[in-house]
Amino acid sequence: MIVVVGAALVRDGRLLAARRTTPPEAAGRWELPGGKVDPGETEDAAVVREVAEELGCRAAVEGWLDGAQPIGETHVLRVAVCRLVRGEPAAGTDHDALRWLGPGELDEVDWLEPDRPFLPAVREVLLGSGA
Repeated sequence: MIVVVGAALVRDGRLLAARRTTPPEAAGRWELPGGKVDPGETEDAAVVREVAEELGCRAAVEGWLDGAQPIGETHVLRVAVCRLVRGEPAAGTDHDALRWLGPGELDEVDWLEPDRPFLPAVREVLLGSGA
């Protein structure tokens, strides 16, 4: 299985959601930014790299949410809780919009299916962040 990592980027009790531009079946839907782990790369390093590539900022991994979700037949998604350490996230070619969501706002966007099972745990992280 190919591991795909997602970043649950948290700041001030809010989660960063990113709206996809491609592929066509995912365009307009929301996700936790991230991507595939390269051969020889750790999952932590992949999350940091993907956030830098997709959002133009630097993140640090604080921990991993339990479980993994299948993406089709060949990929599996794991999600890291991250904090912003440098820069401000900006939409690029993979995403046309970014939105910071509070714990009560997570259901306001149309998440891609692999991300949905992680939302209850993300909500708990947000509620526990003291913000």
